[in-house]
Amino acid sequence: MPNRFRPGEAELPQRETELIARRDAVLGASYRLQYRKPVHFVRGEGMWLYDPDNRAYLDFYNNVPSLGHCHPEVNAAMAEQAARLSANTRYLEPKLVDYAERLVGTFPAEMDRVVFTCTGSESNDLALRIARLVSGNEGVIVTSYAYHGTSAAVAAVSPNLGAAVNLSPTVRMVALPGPSGVPDDQAASFFEAQVRAAITDLQRRGIGVAALLFDSIFSSDGVWIDPPGFIAGAVEAVREAGGLVISDEVQPGFGRTGSHMWGFERHGIVPDLATLGKPMGNGFPIGAVVGRQHPMELFGQTARYSNTFAGNTVGIAAASAVLTVLQRDGILEKVVAVSRRLRTGLELVAAHSPGIRAIRNAGLFFGVDIGSDASSSMERRMLALDLVNAMRDDGVLISTTAANEDALKIRPPLVCEDEHVDKFLVVFEAALRKCTL
Repeated sequence: MPNRFRPGEAELPQRETELIARRDAVLGASYRLQYRKPVHFVRGEGMWLYDPDNRAYLDFYNNVPSLGHCHPEVNAAMAEQAARLSANTRYLEPKLVDYAERLVGTFPAEMDRVVFTCTGSESNDLALRIARLVSGNEGVIVTSYAYHGTSAAVAAVSPNLGAAVNLSPTVRMVALPGPSGVPDDQAASFFEAQVRAAITDLQRRGIGVAALLFDSIFSSDGVWIDPPGFIAGAVEAVREAGGLVISDEVQPGFGRTGSHMWGFERHGIVPDLATLGKPMGNGFPIGAVVGRQHPMELFGQTARYSNTFAGNTVGIAAASAVLTVLQRDGILEKVVAVSRRLRTGLELVAAHSPGIRAIRNAGLFFGVDIGSDASSSMERRMLALDLVNAMRDDGVLISTTAANEDALKIRPPLVCEDEHVDKFLVVFEAALRKCTL
């Protein structure tokens, strides 16, 4: 959300006002500040971020530091490796292979190859290159409000970026059953029919199908994740047409859903490629594409992918520490328990509030629809923004999602505990009362 002030709102301290002016004078116009009154942080620890006055903000938004801000074990692993050696993948390095073996070991047996990148955008970019080379086709099918990254190639398959960013002529968008109002028992057939229609159109125009690319938690679409398995028929349709199935795990991967390490597992499918990023290094930029042997090897034999920083020793040290903590400390099981507490609390609030229309989640990724059915789309959007900013003022950070930005996006670090949930619910309920009076 861009920085905006309303009449009557308190002005920022001079320290922040001057910093904003300096940003505006030197940074490109594409930069945006979060919240109407931007926050200035100087340190983080676990679930908390701290401003220069040492005021603590509870972070229920950041899914990049999934093990919490400044995790000491991850930081120590990076520092030790940086002090010893920082190098690329063209030299023999056992820790690279050790981590690669551990990582693919968390995937279904069919997915046994990995190529490292620096970001989720690079991962999706590479996955599209692989799919297009292997299939011999160009067409990509995505959901109607998907976001898959920042490079030119993935921006062209990201409807979320808006009308100013042109979609590729080879892209076809398909609607999700949830926001289309389709009942659960018809969701699978609805989605499959959408994908088959897109396939037919791509083939008729001589483009063909390279891939179905989907975020397995459908985060930018508003976290419309149910019913589990509704994508299975569409997956088979794409494969019948010669395309590959790419599961974008940048948001749901590494245990965000709690019950599974990877979001596609919730749907009972095995993709051809999975793309990783964000939480992989708990803040250090590292990503990957994990996939089946045939497409990965065919691409490697006939095309080049050389990325200087991808898989560098410091990134691998960070990623290895993250995976160790996830597995050793039973993080996924904790996510299931804490997300259940959060869902129950939100449902109790919704039971006596006209300001909540629906609650959706998989593990610790929540989408909460704001406003009543009788309110306009603009009224719902403004209420959601008002709530986000009211909570920021009370020291809790969340954001918005969905095509109309009228759903709250709630995704705390995976180390969230019961006490953090309870504080969040108190602040949320107070903000809801304040904004709906």
